[in-house]
Amino acid sequence: MAIHNKAKNIKHNSTLGAWLASLTLIAAPFVASHHAMADETINDKKRSVNSNTVSQSFYGTLEPMAKRPIYFVVTDRFADGDPTNNQLKQGGQYPTFNQPLTHKGANNANIGYMGGDFKGIANNADYIAKMGFGALWLTPIVQNPDQHFTGGVSVGEAMFTDKGKTGYHGYWGVNFFEVDEHWPSKDLNFKQLTQTLKKHNISTVLDIVANHGSPSFTMPVKQPLFGQLYDKNGQLKADHQNLKPTDLDPKNPLHKWYHNQEDLAELSNINEQNPEVLEYFVAAYLQWIEQGADAFRVDTIRHMPNSFWKAFSDRIRAKHPNFFMFGEHFSFEAKDIAQHTFAENGSISVLDFPGRKAMVDVFENNQSMTNLQSYLHLDDTIYNNPYELATFYDNHDMARINATDAGFINLHNWLFTSRGIPVVYYGSEVGFMRGTKEHYGNRNFWGQKAIDQAKEHPIQKALTMIANVRKKSIALQQGLQVDINYGQHHGVFLRVYQHEGVSSSALVLLNRSKESQVLSADQFVQTGQWQNIVTGKTITHAGGRLSIDVPANGFIVLQNTAPVTEPALVKHLCKLPRVECPRS
Repeated sequence: MAIHNKAKNIKHNSTLGAWLASLTLIAAPFVASHHAMADETINDKKRSVNSNTVSQSFYGTLEPMAKRPIYFVVTDRFADGDPTNNQLKQGGQYPTFNQPLTHKGANNANIGYMGGDFKGIANNADYIAKMGFGALWLTPIVQNPDQHFTGGVSVGEAMFTDKGKTGYHGYWGVNFFEVDEHWPSKDLNFKQLTQTLKKHNISTVLDIVANHGSPSFTMPVKQPLFGQLYDKNGQLKADHQNLKPTDLDPKNPLHKWYHNQEDLAELSNINEQNPEVLEYFVAAYLQWIEQGADAFRVDTIRHMPNSFWKAFSDRIRAKHPNFFMFGEHFSFEAKDIAQHTFAENGSISVLDFPGRKAMVDVFENNQSMTNLQSYLHLDDTIYNNPYELATFYDNHDMARINATDAGFINLHNWLFTSRGIPVVYYGSEVGFMRGTKEHYGNRNFWGQKAIDQAKEHPIQKALTMIANVRKKSIALQQGLQVDINYGQHHGVFLRVYQHEGVSSSALVLLNRSKESQVLSADQFVQTGQWQNIVTGKTITHAGGRLSIDVPANGFIVLQNTAPVTEPALVKHLCKLPRVECPRS
């Protein structure tokens, strides 16, 4: 690594140079085992603050979940740890297990259950933790219908084409107090799963739904459970009775739970104006928190008014203060999704859909890395706090990114160092089913054999490296981001955290080109000692321009644990939203 410094030229020993030369697309992941990264922790040093030391607080967020990158699984499609709960004969003439989808002459997806369960997750908790993830988001666990759906439109390329589908994904709830029989084992219920995950330092993010239940009308003949809702005691509370929404009778106690207009496909459209609805969902989801859920991902948050989510979040946090939630508002416009983040609407963070679009543009379509700056909103107030957004590029509702191996590696280098809470969809660590939509393989079963083989994949190895780099730096987890230098194939920025005696700054240099690049920082970089988080080697920056050779498809992260004193940097930070600096 050649360090070019205006005031002082610094060269490093041949070992470090050899390491950087080896940090290429394929070789980079293999390096971690030969360095202290896996065995040593670079601690953010606590420093006593006196009258001559800067004591100003600088941070992006203090939210604990920001320290925990999230691994997202569709439970049924991850791993089958217990074949005895597969319900092979469930559904009778409308079977639910293993329903291959033939579309345009190819069997490239499945709309039945495939066997994934709690035990499959528990068996791989160590795999998830060692990659560097601190949280697991799993799809809804509640009871779903026991047959496949006979109404609606035949499954095809479009969304919400549900004829013949099952509730394998969990989003067709009929009793929100009961765990669906496909998930637990005799020795592993939901509470035991969350306890198992906690032993691996993994928090549980539970996917919750409140705006809809199961498909509720258009069936040739009414099917059991479809369009129904049951309470904690197994008593029927609501029944769509296979009627079109416009035919529901608001005076019928079983109908008043539903709106009389359609929303999503044939799903029941739950009526939040009925006060019983709020009571029902608050009680149900408090139950799952008591069994170990640490955070919620709120499905289809835009389909119920902000007033409902405000009342819901207030009730949840009355018993569990500061409980973290993030919602799904499917829009690529920041102004659309930002509304949920403000206190008057429930202080619910969101999945960063604008960020997803920018990442696809850059890492799939090879647009300039300058485009990544468009979604960050570092110096405005469009979000209550952009550092608490869940940043992602793949999920179960849209085509997986169609990137090369190098594209995935560079994408993860960005995702785990830039602002926000990283979310990675199961299998993306090997490029599983890349480029596929829902009915073309996006949600295909992955399985234990594939998980075991993933550990040798170059994308997975590189992800493990950068995720564990993030794990070592409070600045990368919670620090303010200051952009310095972006171009077609590079990005250089600072992350700065200083609070309650802990100071940590991380200088991030990303190079996604096929050749090594000398990347420079002309401003904001503090003088003094900087330590390479991966190698543990230090450099001294004496001022002026700092230029560093960054390997092809690679990164360098340097850390400084001194209090922030660089005048230009302090001035810039004090101008940022949510930063309060004393007036001079």
